[in-house]
Amino acid sequence: MVNKLLLPEMNELWQKTLLWQPSDEQQRQFERLYELIIEGNKQLNLTRITEPLDFWEKHLWDSLSGIGAMLLPKNVERIEGFSGLKKQKVIDIGTGAGFPGLPVAIALPNFTITLLDGTRKKIAFLESVLSSLDIKNANTLIGRAEEIAHQPQHRKCYDIAILRAVASASICAKYALPLLKDGGLAILYRGHWTVEEEADLQLVMENLGGAIASVQALTTPLSQSVRHCIYLRKN
Repeated sequence: MVNKLLLPEMNELWQKTLLWQPSDEQQRQFERLYELIIEGNKQLNLTRITEPLDFWEKHLWDSLSGIGAMLLPKNVERIEGFSGLKKQKVIDIGTGAGFPGLPVAIALPNFTITLLDGTRKKIAFLESVLSSLDIKNANTLIGRAEEIAHQPQHRKCYDIAILRAVASASICAKYALPLLKDGGLAILYRGHWTVEEEADLQLVMENLGGAIASVQALTTPLSQSVRHCIYLRKN
């Protein structure tokens, strides 16, 4: 069993970078999530990121950075932080071990999160995590995004789609946009981002009936790595 104290609180960095910090209960959920991922890793090979500080930065902080960077445009007043975000229906496409969807569900209890993945064993693991953490605002869905998008209960159903480490940006756009309501937003979590990638994506977006709304460059707070969040708006 992993010592719960191993996962750092990092409240100052949370506040400095995202104008938010977890409550005691949310911190407890993050710690328990860390435990469950480490334990589940023994059977499912969920992640190579297992050191406490790495886990905090590359899974918890990184997952929430996409929502935090969403506040940088004029969508809401930046000073309000997460509290400025109204209720949203979100789908995490290709969630894998539950990132970014699980941290978003924990940090934003007014959001409703659907964790979508095509691997039955991972979905079973995520269901056990939701039960263990008593997360009420998330559910699981097994399947492929391109197939789920044809189902009436999911097509044009979501306010936000989040995708991390799934495929190329163009493929991610093709997965996400059919699932979004008109005016919905897809958030693509990327590392480096090039002019060529943006040009390719722009062509795809025009064919899909959407546009690149914003590209936000981020620097991770511990390792100072470069990250980008690409925001796609469905017209």
